[in-house]
Amino acid sequence: MTSLLQRYSSICHFLLGSMPLLIILSVLYINFGNEAEVLAWFTAHAAANPDLKSIAKIITDWGNAAFYPIYLWFLISGIRQRKKSKSRLRFALVFLAVQLIVSLITVRFLKIAIGKPRPGEGTFFEPFSTKGVHHSMPSGHTCEVYGAALPLILRYKHFLLTLTLGLFAAAVAFSRIYLSWHHPSDVLCGWMLGSVAGFAIHLFSKED
Repeated sequence: MTSLLQRYSSICHFLLGSMPLLIILSVLYINFGNEAEVLAWFTAHAAANPDLKSIAKIITDWGNAAFYPIYLWFLISGIRQRKKSKSRLRFALVFLAVQLIVSLITVRFLKIAIGKPRPGEGTFFEPFSTKGVHHSMPSGHTCEVYGAALPLILRYKHFLLTLTLGLFAAAVAFSRIYLSWHHPSDVLCGWMLGSVAGFAIHLFSKED
């Protein structure tokens, strides 16, 4: 059993890191009939609980930024140690490249191409719309936070770190639903793209 877990350690840590968000989304889909009901419930809850809404805003505004100093450290320390080892530098550069391609370019293209309305903005899709109210899917915040958290999870494979980062990433993703900026399906799509980015960073930054 132990050898099996070691063999598939990356998958195990990926699942553990993703589990908090997947549990949240599962609960929402089980307890609500549709995404309109989710929107109505959280809109009312946020209005009745301004303190929680303020906390959610802090998480949604600064959650992704919390990873910037970490990857900046990898970049700076990697440059300083590049003659001894290029591991940190490669990790930082691959992170920047993949996040640019997936979390920025791909997400932006899909938002415009799909044209899904944001919560409270109707039900009709407008593909290739330039209006921000039709750029709901996928959730860019969710994609970015999992694209930042998963490479660290897969690099270190430490139970407590994996669980902590998984909970933190789930909080950022959930804040998008709580603040009525995204539907659960938008967040799910963002998690999928972020997972692709996370695994790509992990694979391409590994030393030969």
